[in-house]
Amino acid sequence: MVDASLHAGPALRRLRRNAGLTQAAMAERLDISPSYLNLLERNLRPVSARLMLALAERFDVDPRDLTGDEPGGGLGPMRRRLADPAFADLGIEPGEIEDWLVSSPGTAAAFARLFDRVQGGAGAGPVAGAVDDPVARVRSEIERWRNHFADLDHAAEELADALRLQSGDLYSAIAERLRTKHQLAIRILPENVMPGRLRRLDLHARQLQLSEMLDMASRTFQAAYLLGQLEYRADVNALVAGAQFGDRTAERLYQRHIFSYFAAALMMPYGRFLRACEQSGYDMLLLQRRFGAGFEHVAHRLTTLQRVGQRGLGFFMVRVDRAGQVSKRFGGANRAPLADTEVTCPLWHLHQAFSRPSQVQVQLVELEDGSRWLTLARSVQGAGYGAGGTTAEFAIGLGVGIDQAATLCYARGLDLSAAGATRIGPGCAMCKRGDCPQRSKPPLGIRLKFDDRERGVTPFDFVTD
Repeated sequence: MVDASLHAGPALRRLRRNAGLTQAAMAERLDISPSYLNLLERNLRPVSARLMLALAERFDVDPRDLTGDEPGGGLGPMRRRLADPAFADLGIEPGEIEDWLVSSPGTAAAFARLFDRVQGGAGAGPVAGAVDDPVARVRSEIERWRNHFADLDHAAEELADALRLQSGDLYSAIAERLRTKHQLAIRILPENVMPGRLRRLDLHARQLQLSEMLDMASRTFQAAYLLGQLEYRADVNALVAGAQFGDRTAERLYQRHIFSYFAAALMMPYGRFLRACEQSGYDMLLLQRRFGAGFEHVAHRLTTLQRVGQRGLGFFMVRVDRAGQVSKRFGGANRAPLADTEVTCPLWHLHQAFSRPSQVQVQLVELEDGSRWLTLARSVQGAGYGAGGTTAEFAIGLGVGIDQAATLCYARGLDLSAAGATRIGPGCAMCKRGDCPQRSKPPLGIRLKFDDRERGVTPFDFVTD
């Protein structure tokens, strides 16, 4: 797979300034023109492989230093912060924000940090990354890794190969390893014996107790999760320590995510899973059947395929409930804007998935910036009963950029041109589309206008220039 283009303008500018060089001087050392370097620093051109080698040779640059997080999360999150009503009278244009991120990334990051601390992540709409929110901090760390933990993935792959030698059935192989190596048995218990619980480790009885409400895929996942806890805790703890959260809640959330990552990697070993994806055109049903996994397991795994030299497509994933609240989101390799907000557009077929259980909804969407994404959506149910006998229900949304969509089996027969795309946004409060009939509130920070002689398709008419 071809890697996504690397835009590293702020990092290049910091490197040049730290070296005390003008654009002309640095361009000469890199054997490029000053005008080309100017375009690179303004993120108007990606860094090529040849230029990456030149930077490594002549400035001793680690390529990973060029892929750090964008200030404040990038353009989208910064636009949402500056859409706060407190800034409405300033008339800040998107171009100004782009220039700010490129020319002064440090001050932009400082503003984002201070804004998030003051607002607590709640006062500016769906702004991700509040410094005092452990969930947001964990998500930021996951995105920093692009949700791919290479060493843990290799370890899970090696363990999966070893378990295959014992049994063709992964669940049975894990159960046998738990029994022989850790003296733990797996016992399936009735729902009324474990009310409100799906998994319990009873060390006194030496049992991993699983609820009968778990389907086979979930039982395998929970057994794999425990095996990861028993045999790879040191590796996971090293990742947690490296994040330097300084907060026990964030550490435990991050630890839980990584153990879940390991369980999914054990069920769907990287090499075999990627080959199955490419051979089937990323057919979700086939992948579920072949690896004994649930739809959500497979969807999550698709966002992790970032192994150097062996990359999969750059999927993003979101999970929402019927109220549209986002409970899980991964931007993937492409840092997809659709995974960067805590609300979703009602025109996205993600919301139709609830009324069509077990059916994969396919939709081509176009965002305000002109980017197009092929998206898939399907509803899933949680296991077990909660208060009042309710069962959780969610919709899972997946998507890839239009440049990668043609390889999907779901793209066959679809019009992938702009004409075939549904125009959606990041939720009404952040969306600037003026002709949307589904709009339920005006965009933040935008001045409304009124005309008593006519009425548009939306009750909110506003200045769009």
